[in-house]
Amino acid sequence: MSENTVQTLADVIGVLDEAYPRRLAESWDSVGLVCGDPAESVTRALVCVDVTDRVVDAAVASGADLILAHHPLLLRGVDSVAADTPKGRVIHRLVRAGIALFTAHTNADSARPGVSDALAARFGLLDTVPLRPLPARPMDKWVVMVPEGSSDQVSEAMFAAGAGAIGEYRDCSWSVTGIGQFEPQAAANPAIGVIGRRERVDEARVEMVAERGLRNRVLAALRAAHPYEEPAFDTLELAEVDSELGLGRIGRLPGPVTAAEFVALAQRELRGPWGVRAAGDPATVIEAVAVCGGAGDSLLGAAAAAGVDLYLTGDLRHHPADEAIRAGGPVLVDAGHWATEFPWCRGAADLLRGRAGIVAQVYPEPTDPFGMYCGPGL
Repeated sequence: MSENTVQTLADVIGVLDEAYPRRLAESWDSVGLVCGDPAESVTRALVCVDVTDRVVDAAVASGADLILAHHPLLLRGVDSVAADTPKGRVIHRLVRAGIALFTAHTNADSARPGVSDALAARFGLLDTVPLRPLPARPMDKWVVMVPEGSSDQVSEAMFAAGAGAIGEYRDCSWSVTGIGQFEPQAAANPAIGVIGRRERVDEARVEMVAERGLRNRVLAALRAAHPYEEPAFDTLELAEVDSELGLGRIGRLPGPVTAAEFVALAQRELRGPWGVRAAGDPATVIEAVAVCGGAGDSLLGAAAAAGVDLYLTGDLRHHPADEAIRAGGPVLVDAGHWATEFPWCRGAADLLRGRAGIVAQVYPEPTDPFGMYCGPGL
């Protein structure tokens, strides 16, 4: 799509759902469309971390039809969005201005590229992998014996049912020929051979994978396309493996730096409203780094287990940080919640421009609630 093309909100949501699948959201989260009519057109969007009154002011002033926010406005249950409530006031302003609101939260955290990828990129981290990977979708391996002349029709039917998909590749299979043997019994209706006589047939052994959730559909397609009354096949459940999706990222710096140098770099790169704080020895040499945009307390153990030299995140609490350092864990750098998530906004805006074909801007001002800071002795 080219920029400035008029798209419906439904079109834009399709792009966002593909980039940040809702199935990746945590069970407690609230993501997706908050307000707006999917049938309405969208030509301009504003991307932000938090939806505040000032963000709405900027959206109205810029003529935006859509706000894409990282943090949900209505995360916890509410029983009213009346205009005399703080969040209800925001909703009413958006509706009156004809501005839709869409949220991509923990689904954007686990997506790739997502929030932590954008944060890792600010420090040039190389060869990144998830800090807490999500398991890949459960897969089956199908092994089907087919008379050689019928292998294509069976394979195509299984492909049409969703089998044979591996990443960005489709219709993937492997086959080898061999000899199949069987003897039809009295009640059989064989496609090849006769009752009571053992048959030997040149057959193809066709192998492919399919998501486990497609099992019934693939089996039905196999049976419908196979020439035999009783097809011979195996369905094997593959072992669980990690995917490329998940929370946080681990990577390596282009070159080693000291912890003190990294903290200074974090201050320059992230420019959080209240600066950067760190725990650990400033002289520690840093090469392997873990990052997690937002509140990263829950991944302290994962960072320590990964053996990284430094863990950068936000909202670290006193006692968990203290215990992690006492246990010999990595240097800890807390750059704040907003500052570690804000880098995602630029990538999300690029996505809207490039794939949704609309004008997209980033709200640049910090929306971190902690906007005042006094240094030591002040």
